[in-house]
Amino acid sequence: MRGMIGSLKGNLVSKNEGMLMVEVGGVGFLVRVSKFIEREVGLVGNEIKLLTHLNVKEDALELFGFLTEVELYFFQKLIGVNGVGPKTALAVLGVAPVDDLITAINAGRPDLLTKASGIGKKTAERVVLELRGKVVGGASTSVKKMEGDLELEEVLVGLGYGKGEVREALKRVPIDMVKLEERLKAALKFLRK
Repeated sequence: MRGMIGSLKGNLVSKNEGMLMVEVGGVGFLVRVSKFIEREVGLVGNEIKLLTHLNVKEDALELFGFLTEVELYFFQKLIGVNGVGPKTALAVLGVAPVDDLITAINAGRPDLLTKASGIGKKTAERVVLELRGKVVGGASTSVKKMEGDLELEEVLVGLGYGKGEVREALKRVPIDMVKLEERLKAALKFLRK
């Protein structure tokens, strides 16, 4: 449901574990965001603007925030897939930039979506089946990067690191690092901390 609160513009009061507090006119709004968006909003104290989606549940109202119309559009497409709730959709958005995700879906690559926690093979296949050709955007170079990250994940797990910590480390590797060797070195640096 988007009609009630379409966007928020205010000061970023706090950010923690995928949850932002944005103060607008003296009111603090708690907004769930993907890990990718959490990194992009900058420092506490900054003024930010988020497009929002209001999820209405029996016992709660939850706001989900996005930096661009494309992110919001993709989120709404994801939650329209049977078995994909708002939190799972946010986890998917936290795996990679939205263009990369759209490319993976349109390329028919559910294996690239399973990097998100909470999305198993069957759900990823359902997402690809229902959304392939129905979401616009993406760039073909991003599929290669995502395939490379799957290879890196296998290598790092083979070295004894847990899947969860490997995925977290790969999410922290800068997007502009595209060479496999560079991404491996950066991921190892995060894993050794």
